[in-house]
Amino acid sequence: MWGSRKTKQESVTCIACGCSLPRSEAREYDKYGDRWERAGKEFEHLCKACDHDLCHQPRDELEGLLVEIDAGSHSQAEFLSWYSALVEERYGTIEE
Repeated sequence: MWGSRKTKQESVTCIACGCSLPRSEAREYDKYGDRWERAGKEFEHLCKACDHDLCHQPRDELEGLLVEIDAGSHSQAEFLSWYSALVEERYGTIEE
């Protein structure tokens, strides 16, 4: 009744360490933090070891915040300073 679900073994590359591995052994990574919403998305992949090393806390609004402070085009010190100030301005201090 139903066709076979077996597909050819697809190989993917871990975006963190660069190793190549079978898709079946990889973890999907969605930079927007919502891998359950699949419509129109192309997922990147991580090996299990690199996925395990990630923080799996929600990342709501993170992408927009990084774009706003032009992440990747400033020194690490400048980025951290701007990021900290913006997060504190919007969400308060860690102690709150």
